[in-house]
Amino acid sequence: MALAVESRQAVVKAAAARSRSGWWGPVGVAVFAGVLRLWDLPYPNAFVFDETYYPKDAWSLLQQGYEAVWPDNANQLILGVPQVIPLSQTPAFVAHPPLGKWVIAVGEHFWGLHPFGWRIMVAVLGSLSVLMLARIGRRLFRSTLLGCVAALLMGVDGLQFVMSRVGLLDGIAAFFVLAAFGCLLIDRDRTRELLRAARAEGGRAGDEVRLGVRPWRVGAGLLLGAATAVKWNGLQILAVFTVLTLLWDQAGRRAAGAHRAWRAMLRRDLWPGALSMVGSALVVYVGSWSGWLATTGGYGRQWADGRAGLSPARTPLVDIPLPQVSMSWVPAPLRSLWHYHAQMYDFNTGLSSPHTYQSNAWSWLVQGRPVSMYWEQVPDGQRGCHSAEGCASQILALGTPFLWWTACFALAYALYRWFFRRDWRSGAILAGVAAVYLPWFQYQHRTTFSFYMVLLVPFLCLAVAQLLGAMLGPQGCPPRRRRWGAAGAGLIVLAIVGCFAYFYPLYTAEVIPMSEWRARMWFTSWI
Repeated sequence: MALAVESRQAVVKAAAARSRSGWWGPVGVAVFAGVLRLWDLPYPNAFVFDETYYPKDAWSLLQQGYEAVWPDNANQLILGVPQVIPLSQTPAFVAHPPLGKWVIAVGEHFWGLHPFGWRIMVAVLGSLSVLMLARIGRRLFRSTLLGCVAALLMGVDGLQFVMSRVGLLDGIAAFFVLAAFGCLLIDRDRTRELLRAARAEGGRAGDEVRLGVRPWRVGAGLLLGAATAVKWNGLQILAVFTVLTLLWDQAGRRAAGAHRAWRAMLRRDLWPGALSMVGSALVVYVGSWSGWLATTGGYGRQWADGRAGLSPARTPLVDIPLPQVSMSWVPAPLRSLWHYHAQMYDFNTGLSSPHTYQSNAWSWLVQGRPVSMYWEQVPDGQRGCHSAEGCASQILALGTPFLWWTACFALAYALYRWFFRRDWRSGAILAGVAAVYLPWFQYQHRTTFSFYMVLLVPFLCLAVAQLLGAMLGPQGCPPRRRRWGAAGAGLIVLAIVGCFAYFYPLYTAEVIPMSEWRARMWFTSWI
């Protein structure tokens, strides 16, 4: 008896030690990434690219509950000394839901309407994303090493780095999407444990077990609702991830001995899964508009007041005519919100104004046209410039080239693993890529930018980590094979880190001689 007790205690201690060791590496990589992202965050003291919109909208939400119009010289007044904040009460039409701006507003609440205030929350979420990816990779590959490699790769990706240091919305949406993916992985593992336990007790577990409320799947729905409440592209990701978790349920029931796994999934999991994901997402999305709904000054807030309660001529999500029916039972604020969404949809799908740095989705994986978010030419003798031809100070939203180009091969390998080996891990990665990337191909004539792909970076890093793991070889292979594989994988990681270091001045607006700037313009499309 004493030996049995000691054996159980040894098992518990070993499990606790493994749990702790599974945190040290991820936390270390996240601290490294956090220091990079927080270092000199207020620089440059300027509105970078679309920071001219979102930080001011966030301040307006914080003060009034809705976005308001700002004068043309607002940027100069806000950055001036003494600072003047010319906030009006006139409502402004905005193209994106409010949650991302509420997140930015948290930083502004504590540090004011200054560059550090409107960037700090995005930087924190970007750093936490690195920690999450390490843990997600560990769970996906059952390897702390590969999880930390994936996180390190994202920590040194130029696009994720830049988008973690500017007050834009895409980095916030990326955090919620990655967190939702992690929740679904945990839900998958726990569901399989329940099915295995039920099968061990006897009976047709795969066909008969009801899985009940699954908190991690509800959490994923809440997070995807939050992503959609930042930018609407979260809606497509919600749809793909909902299908993904149902496919995992079908596979889990088949593994648990179901004779008709598809039928069991459709009967037991379809409606609970769809409702828990979509329903919870809808609650968060509508809740994100609480400031607009609770006040009366927002754009279009009182549109339905005094109007007949008729449905709009078409839905804002599918451009097809609809018969008009009485909607008088719907409260006027919600009808006004629906009308506002129709206007937002028209704007977002019809945006075709030419922009210098716009690009097509076909070029995004190879970083064909990165976005210059900040540019200043510095004369010789100023701000540390010691070059007769002057210096450049730029923030270029460029993904680390060696990482993205390696990811192209890694995605091809993931396709092979999924199609020919039925590797569910490759399928999960590819589902994330498809959800984020493929929907943009329907907008061939819309004004689009490559920095939208910051949501894609975690899945690219997971794909590269999987490829590097294959290079290392499986456990039990000859030591010589492992040594050569480790050397090759290590060289790839070092090359990616070195590439990030080389382009670091272009990610942080560092003042460098024009000759050094030109040396980093590897392609004319980057200029």
